[in-house]
Amino acid sequence: MSTIVVRATWDPEASYWVAESPDVPGLATGAATLNELAAKLPGIIQDLLESPDSPDVTETEIPVEIIASISTKVRAHVAA
Repeated sequence: MSTIVVRATWDPEASYWVAESPDVPGLATGAATLNELAAKLPGIIQDLLESPDSPDVTETEIPVEIIASISTKVRAHVAA
């Protein structure tokens, strides 16, 4: 498996980072800070990806890239 991309979006109303990834079905989690989110993601991703019932299982390390975004607005007076 190649790099897992996790998108973290800031929810200003909840003051919370929300993380989702199309690479890991079922991944939906959040945390108050990016550091907290980064700390909890490996365990959650591992739980969602592992297939303990499969007879053909190998252990591998998969890189995880967290892309964070915050949207805001700015009010400015600009020339027309």
